Amino acid sequence: MMRVRIENVVASASLGVKLDLPSIARSIDGAEYVPERFPGLICHVQQPKTAMLLFESGKAVCTGGKSLNQAEATVRTIAELVRRSGQPIPKDPKLLVQNIVATADLGSEINLTSVAVTLGLDRVEYEPEQFPGLICRIAEPRVVVLLFGSGRLVCTGARRPADVQIAVESIKRELQGSGLLRRDGGRLALREARPPRGARASTALTAARALTAAPA
Repeated sequence: MMRVRIENVVASASLGVKLDLPSIARSIDGAEYVPERFPGLICHVQQPKTAMLLFESGKAVCTGGKSLNQAEATVRTIAELVRRSGQPIPKDPKLLVQNIVATADLGSEINLTSVAVTLGLDRVEYEPEQFPGLICRIAEPRVVVLLFGSGRLVCTGARRPADVQIAVESIKRELQGSGLLRRDGGRLALREARPPRGARASTALTAARALTAAPA
């Protein structure tokens, strides 16, 4: 089983009431609230090292956690600080994971051009002039995997750690089955293949959105 490292858990919660963001910003040290630039209030937590975005509607978004436990700890910490500011909110806001970003290493260099040709343009986007990685969409679980020539990969879009593991193992088996990845982890000789024609200008933007945006 491949080792997968969770880099970021994006989770949301509802605090159940409308928030007085200017008042909260004044009561929490280090809080950032500049509505002309961003409609939410940003709170940084040092332990665990995470950030919480608070919105006037009462919605809260936690980012930066390496696990669901860290996200939950951040919500509890910020909820208590909000209460101290005079805002009455529920004691235990329910947390919902929106996106998990994780990394893994296939253990072998890969030829992204060959991968793109083999997997097909209905599943991948690859335009090395715009972005150095290949973007591959997996239907089940519904995630996006970014593959790099070094063998490193980034998985985003999952809502459960188990789905990350399933997706990573799935792409590894598919690459091995197509002869694009050595089973012994050694270096695979690069094979010649015609570059695919993908959505050129949108590739880098698509990759950036895949890493940061939570799925609908």
